[in-house]
Amino acid sequence: MNSINRRSVLLAGLGAAGAGALAACSSGSGSGGGDDLVNPSDSVVAAAEKKRPSTGRQQKLTLTAAPAMIDLGGGVMPRTWAFDGRTPGREVRLSVGDTLVAELSNQLPHRTATSIHWHGIALRNDMDGVPPATQNTVRAGSTFTYRFLADAPGTYFFHPHIGVQLDRGLYAPLIVEDPEETLSYDDEWVVLLDDWVDGVTGTPDQVFAELRQGMGGMGMEAGTSSGADGTGGHDMSNMSGMDMSGDSASASPTPSASSGGMSTKFMLMSAPSKLLGGDAGDVKYPYHLINGRVATDPDVYTGKPGQKIRLRIVNAGSDTAYRVALGGHRLTITHTDGFPVRHQDVDALLVGMGERYDVLVTLGDGVFPLVALAEGKNANGLALMRTGSGSRPTATVRPQELDGMIMTASQLRATDEARLKRARTDVTHQIRLTGGMMRYDWAINGTPFDMKDPEANPILVEQGQRVRLDFVNDTGMWHPMHLHGHTYQLGALGPRKDTAIVLPKKKLSVFFDADNPGQWMLHCHNAYHGEAGMMANVAYHA
Repeated sequence: MNSINRRSVLLAGLGAAGAGALAACSSGSGSGGGDDLVNPSDSVVAAAEKKRPSTGRQQKLTLTAAPAMIDLGGGVMPRTWAFDGRTPGREVRLSVGDTLVAELSNQLPHRTATSIHWHGIALRNDMDGVPPATQNTVRAGSTFTYRFLADAPGTYFFHPHIGVQLDRGLYAPLIVEDPEETLSYDDEWVVLLDDWVDGVTGTPDQVFAELRQGMGGMGMEAGTSSGADGTGGHDMSNMSGMDMSGDSASASPTPSASSGGMSTKFMLMSAPSKLLGGDAGDVKYPYHLINGRVATDPDVYTGKPGQKIRLRIVNAGSDTAYRVALGGHRLTITHTDGFPVRHQDVDALLVGMGERYDVLVTLGDGVFPLVALAEGKNANGLALMRTGSGSRPTATVRPQELDGMIMTASQLRATDEARLKRARTDVTHQIRLTGGMMRYDWAINGTPFDMKDPEANPILVEQGQRVRLDFVNDTGMWHPMHLHGHTYQLGALGPRKDTAIVLPKKKLSVFFDADNPGQWMLHCHNAYHGEAGMMANVAYHA
């Protein structure tokens, strides 16, 4: 890959909303950039990959990003963008130590650039797929070949990292198998969750444009997002006539505000969630999908009673956390974000955007609903487990397990082999999550990043350091914080993850080893929060 002078990158063909706004800084972060930082094309990046065990095998494929009309079931056939004409895209599966050689062919509309980010993979920096930090954009009509070694088993997925393209159909699962797998099970079912708007009520760019107007245009009292009313900081005092009870705000269109005449076609006025400590999301979605199917025409897994099945659950959504349960069954959590945890039996899971969970379940006899309840939004996705005779549940079924025992990631424990080795912390960075719905000014430490200069004010780390990140959520909304190129550990004993929920007004401390040189994004995996500015550049000092 050619060396990139990121101080002179011009994102040809992209407007400000289409280029992945970045935000960066942290207390203790340096203000240097340029030659002081490891460049993704530097020799140390390739050298780090060469230290990893390799099978010598290559898996080659071509991924064509192009407009497509897709069938979501139930007569719902929106036009969107997809990989090879389907959503989700075809599963990619390889073994630990294999090298993936994936050519991205961009056949999107004229002047639409794209990329692929390999979510959760600790790959070499120049293959991370984040323009302009790690590569130039892949322009319409051109190609780019990603080549990297996958050295950690787990459940991953891939998607673009430009603008809000994630909220279209451009995503697919990536499974890295462990040849020394110790789990015993009979079969696997990969389960992708998604919130869907594209081609139905609008496009993700239209959603973002409305959100960027903020709630101040609705005649609401100015202020920060840190309310004490349990609504995630949205001041509801001037919203008379709007139904704010329970989860009903998402069930019908919200009236336009009389002040300012602002349309609220996409914006949720209220999505309260006790599990998430306040407001659960910003966007009204007409559909919630499991494996690309609407709840009225669900995907079906067919098995046999008594089989033990491994579910690999991926939340590929952009603004929705899902509470997941299988009616009539308990789930045994075995992994989160690819890394093993001490097994834990639960009734349901809470899965934030970008998170993945592997669970085992022993199947009963009959037809059982796998429900992904859109947290706080009074809607759900549905798939079916069929092992025998029985009628199909209704699209709005709510199994009792959804209200049973729910264990969050912070309560899980890493297995001994997955836990970080004991080490002294070399550097601590405070990552304050700031902004709110009033002005839709989501950021890190209150400073939006200059998209044209992603090296400005980096969060500096050095090779070999044990790094501590203290996420301090100053906002009234939760944020799933995702770190590229690394996994971090929650606290001293918690699970290894790359994406973790930070609740409103709470602090979460995580630790990682700086062992993968380059420049890496740290951002909220709510696609709209990240695009508005809640991103940072974790950069290695040269």
